[in-house]
Amino acid sequence: METRGASLAVLIVLGLNGAAFAVPSDTEDLPPKPTQTSTECPDGKAWDKESNRCIDIKSDLFDDNDRFLAARELAYAGRLTASAQALDAIWEQDRPRVLTYRGFLARKAGDWPQAEKYYLAALAADPDSLMTRSYMGMGLFERGDKAGAIGQLREIRARGGRGGWPERALLMAMRAGGKTSY
Repeated sequence: METRGASLAVLIVLGLNGAAFAVPSDTEDLPPKPTQTSTECPDGKAWDKESNRCIDIKSDLFDDNDRFLAARELAYAGRLTASAQALDAIWEQDRPRVLTYRGFLARKAGDWPQAEKYYLAALAADPDSLMTRSYMGMGLFERGDKAGAIGQLREIRARGGRGGWPERALLMAMRAGGKTSY
């Protein structure tokens, strides 16, 4: 009976939110567009616009933000090994966004306990990290914890994320039955 109630709650939440997909509220939260980093560069390298070629991700030409953006783009492209290499090159490993993507990579590798540790560490450092909440919600939903996923969806909304990419990504994953997620 509890499962039926959770399923009904998911349907209600999803049904009431169709408009959330219409217009993104914050274009910075959209998925990254593919660049040469994900389309041309081999693992361990990222595109350098100035030299117009692929450069080692550990190069001093890249700062931590460049490395993070490369890791994010590579993760969205499904290049998880390359994404991990870009994350490994980041100096500040305890940053919430780095922990979030480490969680994402662990979840995609099938290691939910490790993924959850990374997500919880990211949320301890920044409880307002909407992307962390979205990815954690996806992982919970994939594991059959619909109530936990809905809880993360509610947290995203309560923290100002209504209509943004983290909310939409979690809703899309839930609508797909947990079979499609970022």
